[in-house]
Amino acid sequence: MITTDYTDGAPNWMDLGTPDLDGAVSFYGGLFGWSFQPGPPETGGYGLFQLGGRTTAGAMTVTPEQGQPAWSVYFQSADADATAAAAEKAGGAVLFQPMDVMDLGRMAILADPAGASFGIWQPGTNKGLEHVTEDGGLNWVELYTPDVAAAKAFYGTVLGWGAFDVQFPGGTYTTVNPAGTDENGMFGGMVPLQADPVEAPDGAHWTPYVHVPDVDAVADRTQELGGTVRLAPVSLPGVGRIAKLADPYGAGFAVIKGDPDQQ
Repeated sequence: MITTDYTDGAPNWMDLGTPDLDGAVSFYGGLFGWSFQPGPPETGGYGLFQLGGRTTAGAMTVTPEQGQPAWSVYFQSADADATAAAAEKAGGAVLFQPMDVMDLGRMAILADPAGASFGIWQPGTNKGLEHVTEDGGLNWVELYTPDVAAAKAFYGTVLGWGAFDVQFPGGTYTTVNPAGTDENGMFGGMVPLQADPVEAPDGAHWTPYVHVPDVDAVADRTQELGGTVRLAPVSLPGVGRIAKLADPYGAGFAVIKGDPDQQ
């Protein structure tokens, strides 16, 4: 699962790029109870979503020229420059070269060979997200990719991940975990893009899951707040109940209530 142990290779940050930051703050505040703390002028308008005083995500304004509204997932690296170089060597790309973010840390935006973008965060004074796993926090990440085997090889080389194929009633699901851990350290999964008609139109990409106390209520509230239900709430045996949603500006995400006994 996702933790605040700040382990190399594990998810340690997520942020939102949106054309309407005020609107996004209103939406996610109404949906998850998040408050928003604007950053100082030197952060260029970047700020923090928080719950109970603990950081749950970052957010910033993006223009159409800068990119589409989207959530981005970041993974911890002890050396962002070395990870960026390893990604290029393994057939990926560096979309945003490593740079220092004041004394907070060093970041880069990369892409795997299928085109799924992801971030790297090398912690400085900011170690990463402070509220995870519990309600209102990042709980899982999922990669939709045209080639799971190739993705396992890429991320295994670049981030040192292990992978386990788990059998479910609907087939095989590939989980991923940091180097040096077993399947109990899993924090995400990989899904064949063609197997998910909800995600397939967006091509290869990562989606964050936020844990919530009531998936159905959150799906209903999403629509009330102007968002979209991309996948209606559904129960997954051995996992829990999930729904796939989008905010009013088109940034996709998912919610989950974990319950292995969910029927």
